[in-house]
Amino acid sequence: MLYQITDWDDAYANGAHIPEAEAFLPRWTAAAAAFRAAHRPLPLGRGHLFLPASTPKGLLVFVHGGYWMRFDPSTWSHLAAGAIALGWACAIPAYRLAPRVRIAQMTSDIARAVAKAAFNVAGPVVLTGHSAGGHLAARMVCEGVLPDRLAARITACVPISPLSDLRPLLRTAMNQKLRLDPEEALSESPALLTPRMGIPVTTWVGAAERPEFIRQARLLADAWAGLGAATECVIAPGRHHFDVIDGLTDPASPLMRRLLDHKD
Repeated sequence: MLYQITDWDDAYANGAHIPEAEAFLPRWTAAAAAFRAAHRPLPLGRGHLFLPASTPKGLLVFVHGGYWMRFDPSTWSHLAAGAIALGWACAIPAYRLAPRVRIAQMTSDIARAVAKAAFNVAGPVVLTGHSAGGHLAARMVCEGVLPDRLAARITACVPISPLSDLRPLLRTAMNQKLRLDPEEALSESPALLTPRMGIPVTTWVGAAERPEFIRQARLLADAWAGLGAATECVIAPGRHHFDVIDGLTDPASPLMRRLLDHKD
């Protein structure tokens, strides 16, 4: 069957295609507040750094989504649960949002936050992020973004439902706030850039997501595999865009095993 986009706004709309989508934000906010009450974070700029009870085994970084326009780390604190349970520190960095800044500046914000968190936590570093945050996590393992000494510590990158080619967003109404132009869409698209070699990259996407998110996840894995990187695209059965991140709360989930190299 031919696949052709005729409505770009609908192609990238998630909530309209998820049953009871309006219930997720209050649920996330409540779970995040409860987690912070039980696990007081250290400040990471405007973000959070959660530490386990003992010396951390390493650092997991989660970059939140929201189409580069919404949310802040306080909505996502509970997603540190899986890492903390396994003895890892978890950083949830903040970044400036559109329309205040452009996506290239957000990439710089996250690079600085990752460097700051890694300075405070020794050992291996693993990167993940969701949706727009998946894009930013993938940008961190593109050539020239992070310092070599920090990049050498990264043992895995798992962009979840990532936006890896930004060019289609030029045709969406959201671009009135994002202010992408063709040049930035090219320079900020991980699938069109060169990854650092030696870092395993797994794109993770729900089987029940919008076709564009599945295509974008496959695209990044395929493009980078073609350049010599070790990649895989995992399509999680039954998961949609809002619950595909739930595995981060469960230390025994396949998603956490992939991040921390405890594979099936």
